[in-house]
Amino acid sequence: MEIFEWIRLIVGGALLLCGLIIFLIELYGIFHFRFVLNRMHAAAMGDTLGISVSLVGLMIFCGLNFTTLKMMLIVIFLWFASPVSSHLLARLEVTTNEKLKSQCQIYEDIADLEKEIEEEKKKEVGGEKI
Repeated sequence: MEIFEWIRLIVGGALLLCGLIIFLIELYGIFHFRFVLNRMHAAAMGDTLGISVSLVGLMIFCGLNFTTLKMMLIVIFLWFASPVSSHLLARLEVTTNEKLKSQCQIYEDIADLEKEIEEEKKKEVGGEKI
């Protein structure tokens, strides 16, 4: 039974360490990126993944009990709430930022995006049509 406790300790500690590393990468992205939407993307992805991995590590430490169920519900809630809130904040930024056109390229129609992708493919192949 002692070997099982050691395995739980190692796996739980590794997951907590991975969560901490994800948070550090997220912080680097938040302070390194220049534009708001890039920073928001780094924050949203880091929060969702980092908190989830950390809570799974804590669930392994805790064992199978009611506290583990609560932590699983927190992970599920964060997997739904974080992307939605980030999307709403990004939409707010897009509608209120007057300098957005100088910071990124905005496509009005999906056909414009598809046309640009085709042009890039032609450049990669050397001008020949794929």
